[in-house]
Amino acid sequence: MKQQVYDVIGIGVGPFNLGMAALLDPLEDVSALFLEKEEEFNWHPDMLIEGTTLQVPFFADLVSMADVRSEHSFLHYLQQHQRLYHFYFLEKFHIPRKEYNHYCRWVSNRLDSCRFGSEVTKVTTAPIEGDILYQVTAVDQATGRESTYTAKHIVMGIGTEPRVPEAFQEALGETVFHTSEYLARKSAINLEQSVAVIGSGQSAAEVMLDVAKHQEDKGGSLQWYTRSQGFFPMEYSKLGLEYFSPDYIDFFYELPQWKKDQLLNNQGLLYKGISTETIAEIYDHMYERTVGNVDPAIHLQAMTEVTEIKRQGNSWRLNGFQKISEDPIAFDADVVILGTGYQARVPRFFEEMEESIIWDDHGRFVINKGYDLETRLQTSGNIFIQNGELHTHGVGAPDLGLGAYRNAVIINQIAHREVYPIQEQHVFQTFGTKKQPVTLY
Repeated sequence: MKQQVYDVIGIGVGPFNLGMAALLDPLEDVSALFLEKEEEFNWHPDMLIEGTTLQVPFFADLVSMADVRSEHSFLHYLQQHQRLYHFYFLEKFHIPRKEYNHYCRWVSNRLDSCRFGSEVTKVTTAPIEGDILYQVTAVDQATGRESTYTAKHIVMGIGTEPRVPEAFQEALGETVFHTSEYLARKSAINLEQSVAVIGSGQSAAEVMLDVAKHQEDKGGSLQWYTRSQGFFPMEYSKLGLEYFSPDYIDFFYELPQWKKDQLLNNQGLLYKGISTETIAEIYDHMYERTVGNVDPAIHLQAMTEVTEIKRQGNSWRLNGFQKISEDPIAFDADVVILGTGYQARVPRFFEEMEESIIWDDHGRFVINKGYDLETRLQTSGNIFIQNGELHTHGVGAPDLGLGAYRNAVIINQIAHREVYPIQEQHVFQTFGTKKQPVTLY
């Protein structure tokens, strides 16, 4: 029996590849398969803290920014769940994170192209029918059965992984862990003891607030440290948001790599800060806890870098220094929660092709404007990447609002036609030098 050759195989089913599967769903002339090792879709399940919301408007769903008519849109989801009027009266652009996850799960269950419980272990190339195609080996998690699939193109959407500084890795365990594990660990740890949260991004802030609320009636102490200059809000002005646009991608991509890296080092608050709503909620909580000059046993300290976590009896000793005064600091905690961010991952299933992939001077993928990897492979198809192009395409790489745009760009290449129109201008400002009109005489 002749093996099916898919036009595209997606590896990993997070929001970005799920969005691609949804946008490919109505196309009869493009065959697709998406493989995910988890048994079902779940988006950061251990950070679905009660009351948290997306940091982007609901229009940043899986499809709407490419096709508002799609039956996989968030508004269609609301209609199917008889929640349109509820949402209408809610009058909020930023939807609960819990509902976004439920929406994505709903879409994933509607798509036959998504196959869960199937872990990709190897990607290679092979000559097939006069062409060199990709062969994807995957293992069924339930049965252990190995299968091989063939495709013209690959779309890698495995996402990022938690980043833990090397100095902290030996301490990892039951009471020292990354924020990505928070809800899974919460019931097993004693939050009424002394808790330290390290980092000042959105995840660290949400965990800090949740711990503070838990301790309000039950006791305990809480310390929040960051090496950043302060607990600052993420940039969310209307003109600031224009950096998360195709226009800025066009500008950023054409810069030399050293300038890109320099820019990214100075743009942390475009995508790493805390929402103003969360900051306000933390401040309000602190204000109420201190009525009557009551000491809430909560300590916040910026400009301070923790350099060491070591066991001291039944607790942990954290050492570091204040970055401005350079004074040493030392404090103890029973539980340490690391909000130290995420990093791109290089998947093991690419091991056999590693020498054929082109890497930059920092060991990162070299990624073309159309989101395909630069390789030495003699294939007619491409390996596309989702949310791995921060260093080449700019701060919008992890932004949900640009996911549908990136998918439209990739799908048009796979289909060899304009399936989803790509607009030319999306913002009011000019990022590069504005081209002056030429007057002909």
